[in-house]
Amino acid sequence: MNGKVTTARTRLERGRSALGPALELVHTGRAPTRAVLTAELGVTRATAGAVAAELEALGLIRVDSRPAAAAGSQGRPSHRLSVDASGPVVLAAQVHADGFRAALVGLGGRIVATSPGCVIVDADPAQVLGEVVDEGTTLLRDTGLRCVGAGLAVPSAVAEPDGTALNPLHLAWPAGAPVRDIFADRVRAAGIAGPAFTGNDVNLAALAEHRHGAGRGAAHLLCVATGHRGVGGALVLDGRLHTGSSGLALEVGHLTVNPEGRPCYCGSRGCLDVETDPLAFLTAAGRAPGPEGSLLQQARDLLRTESTDTAVRAATEEVVDRLGLGLAGLVNILNPDRIILGGLHRELLDAAPERLRAVVTDRSLWGRSGGVPILPCTLDHNSLVGAAELAWQPVLDDPLAALAQA
Repeated sequence: MNGKVTTARTRLERGRSALGPALELVHTGRAPTRAVLTAELGVTRATAGAVAAELEALGLIRVDSRPAAAAGSQGRPSHRLSVDASGPVVLAAQVHADGFRAALVGLGGRIVATSPGCVIVDADPAQVLGEVVDEGTTLLRDTGLRCVGAGLAVPSAVAEPDGTALNPLHLAWPAGAPVRDIFADRVRAAGIAGPAFTGNDVNLAALAEHRHGAGRGAAHLLCVATGHRGVGGALVLDGRLHTGSSGLALEVGHLTVNPEGRPCYCGSRGCLDVETDPLAFLTAAGRAPGPEGSLLQQARDLLRTESTDTAVRAATEEVVDRLGLGLAGLVNILNPDRIILGGLHRELLDAAPERLRAVVTDRSLWGRSGGVPILPCTLDHNSLVGAAELAWQPVLDDPLAALAQA
């Protein structure tokens, strides 16, 4: 009898230790069925079934025990696994040069609800983050959903372990603002359960794309993006963000791509930051930014509606060439197996794909030896989804402990 009890206890412990890995497989879409889950975890069918049942009991996933068989298939189809659409959410927020937005995000990267957002960013980070959390609180009250954590994306390098925004160049915030502590304080004061996290917006966009978008399956994923102002970069290695020794890795915006170019906010000249962002594109096209809409939206609209205009075409080629030079340098240093482009860079890739790839191939050693796939990001709000990934990580690591804490 004792032997049977010990065996049962061992099986239970093994199953519970697999809860986190199993949830991550369902969360990222890599285990759509119980059969795939069994194979990925390397456990018995019974253990995989018990793990799936416990995750379902926690309100995290759904198990369809009687899925319809595919046409022409034989035998009983495996149980289908999916995230629970009525399960808990996390509060995700993004602050950028042209405003901020809050959202509720469920497992699977699903944006459940978003706030209208704001187009004015106060010079006081405490004021802004208080308003962000207020919008999130309103969403939670309106939806009645359970919240298990919060994540914030900011347009600045975030130093570890202090969580300070070292260089919010495109905001009026002071350098070194303790954004993580401020955000966590506002989250606690609002009565929102679970831990609060803060990260750089492009880092988080890359994380979201790796788990749910264009970066799926890449072992060495390089992401470069220009949002509302400036340029950021991120590297995901074997599923984890590479942030360097103190969170400051991949500040690609300050690579020089035109030594005689525009003055940069960092004090240098011709940085990727000021040669390939929306303002650079509008300026190269001879268009003065208008008062309506963000710079990003104005640049996108110009590219989409007047792409055949001579000045717009010339501006596209100029910015694409600068971007290609920067990407080639990064390819030589990092040797990624995939590059994804976000923000305006995604539209520039669509507008001149062959030109961009040719510049990268011509200027990079590894590009000439076989080429690196360059793809557009596929998630429209990837920084928000990435902020949510920060908040979901404790649940993915240990669902029982994280849900108990929240």
